[in-house]
Amino acid sequence: MIGFVAACLTTFGFVPQVIKVIRTKDTEAISLGMYSMSVTGIGLWLVHGVMIGDIPLILANGISLILSGTILVYKLKYH
Repeated sequence: MIGFVAACLTTFGFVPQVIKVIRTKDTEAISLGMYSMSVTGIGLWLVHGVMIGDIPLILANGISLILSGTILVYKLKYH
């Protein structure tokens, strides 16, 4: 149960930032380096999850990759 709650919080913690970035297109205060590293790390966790067949790891990191990737794309587009 603790792992489930932790996964939900870390996965959906990106949602407020995604909403703000999509609405305002303001990415000035967002670190390109931090989001580049986060997206890469999350992508690698997703690959690891696929390789070991861990469904919760795949789902959490798949969603996180979409959300953090959206922020990174907006950062690159509106930088």
